[in-house]
Amino acid sequence: MRLLVFFDLPVSTAAQRKRCSQFRKYLVKDGFLMLQQSVYSKLAVNEAAASGSIARMRKHRPPEGLVQVLKVTEKQYATMTYITGNEAAHDEVDTMEEFLVL
Repeated sequence: MRLLVFFDLPVSTAAQRKRCSQFRKYLVKDGFLMLQQSVYSKLAVNEAAASGSIARMRKHRPPEGLVQVLKVTEKQYATMTYITGNEAAHDEVDTMEEFLVL
């Protein structure tokens, strides 16, 4: 399954920008890949991994703003359609080709 994180954080003050930047860095460190500026995606192998990831995110969320998480299956995620822009510029960088189960 995939976790899609959508967030809208205030960036009016320097402190708010810093908290937003720290949250983005946390997402990348936790294994999320940026799809758009405020949309990140992560592969979760099972429900327990997804729940753990969401619990960790709750601890690192900024005090202001909105953070939403959507869980979708891999099959649903694969049906994503790119509407605008050059398709070659948006090739999928997060495929199951290199996925290794230990």
